Amino acid sequence: MNKVFALTAVAAFLGLSACGDSTAQRAVIGGAIGCAAGEVLANGRCVEGAVVGAGVGVITE
Repeated sequence: MNKVFALTAVAAFLGLSACGDSTAQRAVIGGAIGCAAGEVLANGRCVEGAVVGAGVGVITE
């Protein structure tokens, strides 16, 4: 079950990685993806994943 959810999260990450026209949009999308990844891959660490995801969203162009 976790394996299927993890694969779905990875697919969503790859599908949404190019979304966002502005820095703020990329930060929000990165935060959402990071939260999902933190929940699945790091045993419920949504906040930490969101912080990392938002940071990556901000620095990527």
